[in-house]
Amino acid sequence: MITESAQQTQAFAEEYAKTLKKGDVVLLRGEMGAGKTEFVKGLAKGLGIEDEITSPTYAYMNDYDGKLYHYDCYRLKSGAQAEALGLCDYFYADGICVIEWAENIEDVLPENCKTVKIRKLDANRREILSE
Repeated sequence: MITESAQQTQAFAEEYAKTLKKGDVVLLRGEMGAGKTEFVKGLAKGLGIEDEITSPTYAYMNDYDGKLYHYDCYRLKSGAQAEALGLCDYFYADGICVIEWAENIEDVLPENCKTVKIRKLDANRREILSE
């Protein structure tokens, strides 16, 4: 899927949300500025969440009413750090976990994670692949 704007990225994610079920873990891959947080905004809308979605860079994880857990693991160095912070507990809760920079905690991720890759093509265009 190629999107031409942040709004189209959000709309795609809103539709993608319909494919998810409680307990799913989605690994969101892409370079800085690729549109990962825009994707999560659309995902949240698709899950019926009306809160403002912000990047959890300094909080590590934002909890949106137990429906969506949005992680940013950029500053983590290992899965052991994620475990020590209690972040792994949410993988087995009833919400949907969406993890940015999941490669930093790969050793503690559950099996059967879904993956969404976002590739920045230019200032506005993104290629989005879901696995």
